[in-house]
Amino acid sequence: MILVARRFGFSMWLMIWEAASLPSWPAPMSIDVNCGEVSLANKELLKEMIDRSSGIARWFSIYFPEYKDVYRDLKAVSGRMVLKVAPLPEDIIKLGAEGVNQIWRDAKLRGAGMKRARTLVSAAEHSIGSKEAPEAARMELKNLLSDMDVYASRLEELLQSIEEKLKEIPYIDKLMAIKGVGLVTVSGFIAEVGDIGRFDNPKQLQKLAGYAIVANDSGKHIGESRISYRGRKRLRYVLYEAAISLIGKNAEFREIHEYYRSRKENPLKKMQSVVAVACKVIRVFYAILTKGVDYDAEKLIGDIRRPQMQAA
Repeated sequence: MILVARRFGFSMWLMIWEAASLPSWPAPMSIDVNCGEVSLANKELLKEMIDRSSGIARWFSIYFPEYKDVYRDLKAVSGRMVLKVAPLPEDIIKLGAEGVNQIWRDAKLRGAGMKRARTLVSAAEHSIGSKEAPEAARMELKNLLSDMDVYASRLEELLQSIEEKLKEIPYIDKLMAIKGVGLVTVSGFIAEVGDIGRFDNPKQLQKLAGYAIVANDSGKHIGESRISYRGRKRLRYVLYEAAISLIGKNAEFREIHEYYRSRKENPLKKMQSVVAVACKVIRVFYAILTKGVDYDAEKLIGDIRRPQMQAA
């Protein structure tokens, strides 16, 4: 579970779920990507993980609501270590700060010390959590955490399986080399698009995602253009999340985002700019997967610098 938590936040698990069934790429690519072992069973796995995570959050709201003030992330490693030994506030109080810190020292865990231990014990001492049926509460949390560990281990195997299958598809490594693009984005894109060779141009992919621009006119009314939303919702979500990631981690896409928002003619609102970046992602992915070219940051930036130079 720890490895999964580090690689992906809980909000990304649904994207992994949707990417679990990668399609077979038909001829002429001649690549057999058989994903039978990661289909319905693994979607059920993600459902179980979501259920257990909700169950853990519910448990804390009843028995130890102050825990979230110490650990915002319920999957925090140092917190999990303590909970396995002392799940209830009364158990943590009995351990004391020294006892809590000793658990971390025995595990040679870095980043957790006496300050965090005292904060956790103080939260336990002031807890307003329920004290009814403590044995049942301990058993419930133990089972929930144990189930999450099992499901997380199986999810990690699934991610490795997806990663191996993606390697069979030409030029996937060139996509993964782009800063801000990861396994979830690429697998989600491939799962929804399938054989990219069946598309003649990136505009067809844009239409498939529901990002095609349509006029918002009716009679004499002439409104602003908008995206159609007539396409695959999951693909649109994957591309939107990819755009957010790239804007945050990739300097070139961030510059494009800022240009769209600040240009003199037709500046875009924040959400409109993110959608425009998502459409740019489509064009980049299409070029790489169909032509086998490397990601060219200078060429990408050149698309926005040329209009600026002409204006000057």
